[in-house]
Amino acid sequence: MKLRSLAFLSVLAALPLVAPAAPIDLGSRLELMVDRHLIDRMEGVSLRLQVPQKAGVALPYADPWDRDASGYATIIEDGGRYRLYYRGGPSLSSPQKNEGATSYFCYAESADGVTWVKPKLGLVEFAGSKENNILLAPAPREDPYTQSISPFIDSRPGVPANERYKAVGGQWPQGLYVLVSEDGLRWRKWREQPVFRDGAFDSLNVAFWSELEQCYVLYFRTFTSWTDYSSKSFNLGGFRSISRTTSKDLITWTPAERMTFGQTPLEQLYTNGTRPYFRAPHLYVATPMRLVQGRRFLSDEELEQQQVGKGFLAIKGADHNIPNQVSDTVLMTSRGGTRYDRTFMQAFVRPGLNKGNWVSRNGVPATGFIQTGPAEMSVYVGQDYCQPTAHLGRYTLRLDGFAAVHADYDEGEMLTKPFRFTGRQLILNCSTSAVGGIRVEVQTETGEPIPGFTLEECPVLVGDSIERTVRWATTDDVSRLQGRAVRLRFVMKDADLFSLRFR
Repeated sequence: MKLRSLAFLSVLAALPLVAPAAPIDLGSRLELMVDRHLIDRMEGVSLRLQVPQKAGVALPYADPWDRDASGYATIIEDGGRYRLYYRGGPSLSSPQKNEGATSYFCYAESADGVTWVKPKLGLVEFAGSKENNILLAPAPREDPYTQSISPFIDSRPGVPANERYKAVGGQWPQGLYVLVSEDGLRWRKWREQPVFRDGAFDSLNVAFWSELEQCYVLYFRTFTSWTDYSSKSFNLGGFRSISRTTSKDLITWTPAERMTFGQTPLEQLYTNGTRPYFRAPHLYVATPMRLVQGRRFLSDEELEQQQVGKGFLAIKGADHNIPNQVSDTVLMTSRGGTRYDRTFMQAFVRPGLNKGNWVSRNGVPATGFIQTGPAEMSVYVGQDYCQPTAHLGRYTLRLDGFAAVHADYDEGEMLTKPFRFTGRQLILNCSTSAVGGIRVEVQTETGEPIPGFTLEECPVLVGDSIERTVRWATTDDVSRLQGRAVRLRFVMKDADLFSLRFR
């Protein structure tokens, strides 16, 4: 890889380095290039959001108990089996509608995350038959604990086997319930009463055990102008937003705190979908659906062509009344606490050419990413909402490939913050063109190249690999640098760096 100029490559070195209070304790964990957590400086490179690729329909919402407003899905991998949970239920005008509620808890499964089946579970009767994939249905006049249930596998040490699967579900004003299951199929209330009430909840509310924070974390719907959730009137003022609370036991919760988004404008975040990334559980990835109120793409005539009522969603037999507005999917991350990082304000998944996705409330992703190939992961997004073709669509990304440090044809550099690591080899998830390349230098905390690991001793890395070992002239073993505060300097040309780790 030919150097552009000596002057350019010394730009970062010429600037004074100010070390943070303490080096980052990187250990051997995987770090994704989704924020500035590890990045100190960039010159001629940038963080670039990646574009998920459409991979077809994963799950049609076409059965009688799958109303056209089905959705709010959660996907879990467990022992090589993928489990997909979603909100179904008959339409409001269906004779099978239970009094006071329409939300059924439904299930599908897959061996590869690509082909999904709805098993006949024999658990719940619908229209005189139990040959369906319904896990739970609300009983008449019962508290709506089956509303918008989001499961998770409880990884807290010491959890009883018959409570290994947990879920939160419910709605305002009753509150959120906890449900438990041993096998992920047969569910029961964990407590008869709701465990948390201080929120709006009219969305998919999600929880999980955090290895990072060593507590349960619950993310839920709030409104920026609404503070008294004990009120009996439903206040929809302000922005739809996200709050969180934590608990050691799922019973006693900390006071709710509204999430912050850095120096970015408030937006209508309809859902949150926050989950630890399955390859790096210290990093939470969130994929909210972003609603843009007052903006529309389809005319009334085009809505009719989509079999959507004139000006409003009012499909025959569905009884919906949602304004003609647009929405998409965005990407956020968090490293615990009350802050989301919104490095990328642009859409993560656009509605696209299909006009059915320009109907309001489209673009609600399933909570959870899963690996669907050696180098591939998938995200699933609700599409054709409130239409006869309503379904969950699948999109693919490179493993770890939410975003990347990207260099164009002209060379650029990225310098990390000081950190300490554990491991013997530096492993990169990276991609270059035929003309591009990456070189890596290990520096001291104050920016001096370490002999044996200098830029000049690093052969150019060319190619595309999920796990590429960095080598220098005489070694690829960096274990003698363990415990020291070091920096990495990347010199890149027509290349992308997705993640790194020490192995």
